[in-house]
Amino acid sequence: MMSFLDENFLLQTETAQRLYHEHAKHMPIIDYHCHLSPKDIAEDRKFKNLTEIWLEGDHYKWRAMRTNGVPERFCTGDADDFEKFEKWAQTVPYTVRNPLYHWTHMELKRPFGIEKVLKPETAREIYDACTAMLQTDEFSVRGILKKMNVEIICTTDDPIDSLEHHQKIKADDFGLQVLPTFRADKVLAIEQPEAFLPYLQKLGEAAGVSIDSYQALQDALKKRHDFFHENGCRLSDHGLETIYADEFTEEEIKAIFEKALNKQELTQEEVLKYKSAMLVHLALLDHSRDWTQQFHLGALRNNNTRMMRELGPDTGFDSIGDFDVARPLSKFMDKLDNSDQLAKTILYNLNPSQNELYATMIGNFNDGSTPGKIQFGSAWWFLDQKDGMEKQMNALSNMGLLSRFVGMLTDSRSFLSYPRHEYFRRILCNLIGNDVENGELPASEMEWYGQLVENICYNNAKNYFNF
Repeated sequence: MMSFLDENFLLQTETAQRLYHEHAKHMPIIDYHCHLSPKDIAEDRKFKNLTEIWLEGDHYKWRAMRTNGVPERFCTGDADDFEKFEKWAQTVPYTVRNPLYHWTHMELKRPFGIEKVLKPETAREIYDACTAMLQTDEFSVRGILKKMNVEIICTTDDPIDSLEHHQKIKADDFGLQVLPTFRADKVLAIEQPEAFLPYLQKLGEAAGVSIDSYQALQDALKKRHDFFHENGCRLSDHGLETIYADEFTEEEIKAIFEKALNKQELTQEEVLKYKSAMLVHLALLDHSRDWTQQFHLGALRNNNTRMMRELGPDTGFDSIGDFDVARPLSKFMDKLDNSDQLAKTILYNLNPSQNELYATMIGNFNDGSTPGKIQFGSAWWFLDQKDGMEKQMNALSNMGLLSRFVGMLTDSRSFLSYPRHEYFRRILCNLIGNDVENGELPASEMEWYGQLVENICYNNAKNYFNF
C-alpha cells in the first residue's frame, strides 16, 4: 500500500516516477491565467491567518461546506475566522474522492510542510501552525510565490483598470513577472443597460473618450488595448456561455448601439448581433498586437437567483452548461481566418461530453505559422481534477498533439493554489509512464519523453506566449 501524498503520489509506475522527479518536478511555473489580486502582490500582503488566505473567496470550499450542512454565516457570513476554519475542517473528511481532499492536503504540505490530515481533531493545531508561519516574511505573498517556483503570473483585469499595481510590481523588480490580461466581458453585456451604460461611462473616462457612438466605443477599446500592451499584456480572455457568431453589418451595429445609448429595449436578435460584432472587433485587436485570445466556454452561471441577490456572482452557484458550441465556434474562427487575422487562441471547455468536439475543432485552424497555434486549453473549473485532466489530455492526444500543449494554469483566487501545477504534472507523467510500461510507447525513447514533459510543463508556454 502506498502512503498518502508520499513522493510518488499518483505515479503508478517507475517510468512515471522517473519522468516526474527528473523532469517535471523542478520546472518553473508560468501561470498564464489566474484571478490573483495584483494589489496583494504589489503590497506584498501578509495574511492574518489561514482562513484569510485559504477560505476567503474560495467558492469551491463554500460549495462543499453548504453541501455538508454548514450554514452560510460560516462560509461568507460574519462568523469569526477560526469558526469558519473549524467548519471547513469538519467538512474535509466528507470531501473524500472530491479533488478538494487532495488539494487541501497538498496545499498544507506545500508551502507549509504540514503532513497531518485535516479533521476536527487537528484543526486548532494546523490553524495555529500555519497562522504563525503566515506572519513571517517567508510567507508573505511574494515569499509564497518564490517558494512555489513561480516565474510568470497573468492576472485577469478589466479594460478600465489603471494597472497601477502592475506598474509598482514591475518597478520593484522582485524576480517575478506579473502581467495583466485584457478581460472585456462587461462591454459585451448590452442586454443589461443598468450595468452597461455606467460601465461605458467608466470606460470612456479611462480612455479619455466620450462614448457617444459605436465608433467612439471602438476608439476607447483601442486606446485601452494599447495601454495594456504598453504594460506587458499579451493575452485577452472571455468567460462566455458560448461563442457569438451571428451575421451583422456595421450599419446594423451602429444602430443597435445607438438604441442602447438611448435606453431603448433591444430584441434578442439585436443583442446577439452586437455581441458577435464586439467579439470580432476585440479579436482583431488581439491579432494586430500578436496577443493570444482565450475563451472560457460552457459555464451556466448564477443559477440560484436568491443567493445571487444576497451574495453576488462568483460565490459558488454555477454549473456546467450544455450550449450550442460547434457551429458558432467554427463560424467565428473561420471569419477571422478568412482574412488571415485569427490570433493565437486557447479554447477552454467546461462540458466533458464536448472534449472531442474541442480537440477536433482546434485542428481546423492550425496553419503551420506557430506550433500549436490553436490550443485545447487545460481542464477548467469543475474539470481541473484527476479524471477531468486525464480526459482532456486523452482527447487532445487522440485528435491533436499533446506534445504542443501549453499546459496547466491555476485559474484561482488563492495564493495557495500552486500545488495544482504539481497535481497536473504528476497526472501527465503518470499517463505517459503507463503507456511506456504497457508497451504502447517504446522504452528506448525516454530522453524524448523527458523533454516532452518539460515542454508541456514549461517550455511550450514560454515559447508560445513570448512574454
